[in-house]
Amino acid sequence: MVNPQATTTTPAGRDVLAHALASEVKLDVVETDYRGHAADAAALAAVEGYDMVVAHGGDGTVNEVVNGLLRHGTGPDVPMLGVVPGGSANVFAGALGLPRDPVEATGRLLKAIERGTSRRVGLGRVSSALSPEPPRVPPNSDRWFTFNSGVGWDADVVASVERQRARGREASPALYTRTAVASYVAQLRRCPDLTVQIPGEDPVEGVRLAFVSNTDPWTYLGNKAIRLNPSSGFDGGLGLFALQDLGVPTVLRYVAHLLLRDGNPKGGNLLRRDDVDYVRVTSAEPVNLQVDGDLLGERTEVEFTSVPGAMTVVV
Repeated sequence: MVNPQATTTTPAGRDVLAHALASEVKLDVVETDYRGHAADAAALAAVEGYDMVVAHGGDGTVNEVVNGLLRHGTGPDVPMLGVVPGGSANVFAGALGLPRDPVEATGRLLKAIERGTSRRVGLGRVSSALSPEPPRVPPNSDRWFTFNSGVGWDADVVASVERQRARGREASPALYTRTAVASYVAQLRRCPDLTVQIPGEDPVEGVRLAFVSNTDPWTYLGNKAIRLNPSSGFDGGLGLFALQDLGVPTVLRYVAHLLLRDGNPKGGNLLRRDDVDYVRVTSAEPVNLQVDGDLLGERTEVEFTSVPGAMTVVV
């Protein structure tokens, strides 16, 4: 699956990568041309018994392919996933230890195919329908996510960036930084009031934002890894980073920590947990929800569930 609109892909580059892959495997190339196309094509590939589907694009393309492959379940007949980065952040590829350069990543993928090397990775699943006896995978989940999901500030940033990209702006670290600052100012005027529940603990009220990680890092700002839950990984449960205060001193302290240090943030206003089976977030007022940098819209009830070993990735 190739997203021709991905940030760092070009027609010539895509042709080179396709020829390289076609020299080693029987290859069908699908260029996506509408939102959800990659998911539909990946779901069809799973039904038709393909051995592997390669996602060449940004994290949004990877997310669509994953959701397509797992549309009908996580059984042993699901095709393996290959990843050739082509976006601006490429968080999933980076967390897997893959090169962020598409040519280098293609070479790594070809070697993995030749050697037959792969690994099972856990994924997160987000649902807006509450389950009576969590943790379990809700039957009507909205979306799988590969590296992060969030309610509040980060989802508002995603919503604003999507609007700007629709007007022709190019995604970049500078755009995300400016948008994050503007969204933060808006948060101060109308701060979310969330309730967070995690296994074995009483619900925590008065939460202002909730970030959920499926792996480490949470994202990249240019080449800088932003590490909210450094011990998170594809072999464990979910990580939670939730703030109960969005005042300027609190936010500046955590932003400085995340930018200048290598993770492991701590503090009195921070609710942080690692390796949890599920996280439930509720809000009296609708708040934005994002998965892997893709906006799902406003929700009042969200459940995040860890699904171990959900998919096989060629690495």
